Amino acid sequence: MRTVLLLIASNIFMTFAWYGHLKFKEAALWKVILVSWGIALFEYMLMVPANRIGHGTFSVAQLKTIQEVITLLVFAAFSVLFLKEPLKWNYLVGFGFIVIAVFFIFKKW
Repeated sequence: MRTVLLLIASNIFMTFAWYGHLKFKEAALWKVILVSWGIALFEYMLMVPANRIGHGTFSVAQLKTIQEVITLLVFAAFSVLFLKEPLKWNYLVGFGFIVIAVFFIFKKW
């Protein structure tokens, strides 16, 4: 559970680092790059321990899959709440296919 919480927190930071600047297009590119790198530092400070703690309980493929699903959930919320962009039906279908991938990765065959 600690791994998942750290991954959620790290993804929140990384989503703001990658996409938060889109709300501030008047800011100089070099400034948003520096701010994004500063925000991304916190992402790394959470992501690296999350992977260290989680490895052993989860395989590397499972860790990456968990991270990607969290990224999609955080991104969807961020784009709707922060950037005020609609979440279209085709995005949800695409996300659904990724969730199907989770089944295959975590299923004990």
